Amino acid sequence: MQHKFTQPHALLDNHGHLIEAGYDTSLSLHYDRKAIKAPWYRIKEWDYYFLGNDEHGIAITIADNSYMGLDSITLFDFKNKSYITKDFMQWFTKGNKQLPTSSKHGDIRIVNEAYQIEVTHKEDYRMIDLRVKQFKDKKDLVARLILKSEPKESMVIATPFNTPKHFYYNQKINCLRVEGSVSLGHDVIRFQPQNTFGVLDWGRGVWTYKNTWYWGSASGIINNHSFGFNIGYGFGDTSKATENMFIYQGKAHKLSNVSFHIPTKDNEVAYLEPWTFTSDDQRFEMIFEPILDRHSHSKVLFLSSNQHQVFGYFSGKVILDDGEILIIERLFGFSEKVMNAW
Repeated sequence: MQHKFTQPHALLDNHGHLIEAGYDTSLSLHYDRKAIKAPWYRIKEWDYYFLGNDEHGIAITIADNSYMGLDSITLFDFKNKSYITKDFMQWFTKGNKQLPTSSKHGDIRIVNEAYQIEVTHKEDYRMIDLRVKQFKDKKDLVARLILKSEPKESMVIATPFNTPKHFYYNQKINCLRVEGSVSLGHDVIRFQPQNTFGVLDWGRGVWTYKNTWYWGSASGIINNHSFGFNIGYGFGDTSKATENMFIYQGKAHKLSNVSFHIPTKDNEVAYLEPWTFTSDDQRFEMIFEPILDRHSHSKVLFLSSNQHQVFGYFSGKVILDDGEILIIERLFGFSEKVMNAW
């Protein structure tokens, strides 16, 4: 059974334990970093955006992992199957980046000589301004992107870990319409809301040292209506609620468990071979055709991260709450497997 929250309340009790595990379609529980009672170095907060279409995309990470902060920008050229990433790390941020306590409000402003990231909330949209000096071939990257048409409902989970006072509070907002441009020197990429979509991964929590998670996301147009989905596992104890959900015409449809079937070849994981996805309630059945594997493997002292974020096309079917079947044909999105020791 999937437990849905029925009323707003604080996320944590006076001892720093998760009051209630489950899911919702909005941020109904109040997150307060000061209420956390776990060791400070286990606290992790981030906003991650992927904005794009099947020709170009941009990924933006703003993270405060307490002992380490990370700001990262990746520019994708899916036509030529290439990408460029610039990472900027800071040590012992300890919450000093002051990431908002909610995705609904609060701005982010990081400005220094090397780069600038600003996320500003307006009445019915959010705006992202970027500037990175010498992003590639001594050319600066400059972007202004408008995200609007946020659906009324989205995926929200609050899950515990097996370690006391550890938890994950997460919202994934699919189906954001993207308008704006990204310039690299004299080259300009223009995004139009008719075919460019975004997802926000808003995460706050206290994580254990070693984790492996699986995440998939896509947004687009099905039957002339906005459609997007979020699937995954590995984000704590999901016995009370999974994060599997799709959004159609702004309404959330909750799924049970979805399994990722990543192919192997010669005893190695073959990330660029077709994947399959199956759900135990038969409401989400997909084939995924990869085109690009964004792979990053880093290790610093006792910290390591091995990430495969694979972009491509989803085809298959989903079943709405009322039993209607939606046929999905080549919906662009991504699936990933991430192994962290952090």
